[in-house]
Amino acid sequence: MKTTAYAIGDTLEMLCSACDLEQNHTVQAVTKQGKITKASCEACETVSTFTRGVKTSVNMGTGKNASPYDRARKYRKGQAMTHEKFGRGEVTAVIEPQKIDVLFGDTTRRLIHSQE
Repeated sequence: MKTTAYAIGDTLEMLCSACDLEQNHTVQAVTKQGKITKASCEACETVSTFTRGVKTSVNMGTGKNASPYDRARKYRKGQAMTHEKFGRGEVTAVIEPQKIDVLFGDTTRRLIHSQE
């Protein structure tokens, strides 16, 4: 299985944490093997950091599409939210039907969702 090696300045399309849309991102940093370690959204300037191909922190830019956290709402991976205590974050995983992991800055918190 061949993996793509990226270079600084390359552009690729991926889900933006802030825009909640597939957007073009510019590669800002890569490993010696060409794996992305930092990329920024061209639309809102949100910067995402990756370790071993997994998003490990999000520095939100000017995007305003992050809606307030609502425990009754059903979330999906990649969606952005704002939490009154933790700030802006992105859903990194849906753990169980009613649990999600959300990355706030460089800290992941487990929250509930889809509560009736």
